[in-house]
Amino acid sequence: MRYKKVHLEAIGYQLAPVVVTSDELEERLEPLYKQLHVPEGSLEALTGIKERRWWEPKHSLSHSAATAARKALAKSGVLAEALETVIYAGVCRENFEPATACAVAVELGVRGSASVYDISNACLGILNGILDIANRIELGQIRAGIVVSAETAREIVEVTIERMLREATMGTYTEGLATLTGGSGAVAVLITDGSFGNNGSHRVLGGAQRAAPEHNDLCRWGLDGAPTLHRTEPLPQRMYTDAASVLQHGVTLANETWQDFLGQMSWEADHVDRVICHQVGTAHRGMILGSIGIDPLKDFSTFPYLGNIGTVSLPLTAALAEERDALGPGDRVAFLGIGSGLNCMMLGVEW
Repeated sequence: MRYKKVHLEAIGYQLAPVVVTSDELEERLEPLYKQLHVPEGSLEALTGIKERRWWEPKHSLSHSAATAARKALAKSGVLAEALETVIYAGVCRENFEPATACAVAVELGVRGSASVYDISNACLGILNGILDIANRIELGQIRAGIVVSAETAREIVEVTIERMLREATMGTYTEGLATLTGGSGAVAVLITDGSFGNNGSHRVLGGAQRAAPEHNDLCRWGLDGAPTLHRTEPLPQRMYTDAASVLQHGVTLANETWQDFLGQMSWEADHVDRVICHQVGTAHRGMILGSIGIDPLKDFSTFPYLGNIGTVSLPLTAALAEERDALGPGDRVAFLGIGSGLNCMMLGVEW
């Protein structure tokens, strides 16, 4: 896919306020660690994640997403009434229905003629939303759209810790380890046709995507059990990850997507000045960059202090990289996204 009319106008974000260290989580898991003889410090050693951030309990996802959206609009000078598409793309949402995007649109004051809907595709949701808006712009259907997300990890991590302590098996610990890396945050990506006079916008040049849906059972997050007529308690959540298999097959998929991406962009690997990846952890970063032949010095990472924030991670990392002057005008930037399923998407942006 290639684009001629699509601009990444601005990224807004909101960091969650509560810092939770890996040491704190391990203190709560002390009985399990003693029983299974797990060394202290294993969580940080295995993932590279020192801390993550959570929202306060009962936090509003749509409000956080709208806050991030207002920041993106303020940075660009684009007015909310100019938005013709509003997409919410988070894994976490406030209801099965209606779309969480509706609450965001109301808070922003978007016009009734705008398209307002949710997209769900695991950690790849924001990139899918960017693609959806980009296609509408390239076809001349709209001038501006925004894709937002807010993720919360507090609840699923709490449930996972309770299960680990209750069941106290190495299998439970292994399948829940990735869940413990979860962080919280909100992000908004404003995409336009470049006609709003913002000199700070960045051209979205194109990209590539591939899927390996035969691996859809390697990482799952949902309700634990099935509802019955006589059940009075709400169903608990459960998340499990076969981390080794996700990494193995994810690297293969990423390498295939990378080759397609370079072909679509007419780039060589050394044409890429910077990469912004989905933020999983140390092993994932090393394996992905190694498999596609990218110097780690070209990467900008946030996972050591923010953890894995699902759909929020990649665009938030791009925003922080720009703030810290790690992305500069004219840089060829590759967004490298991947999500359970497995799905992979890579976008090329001229910064």
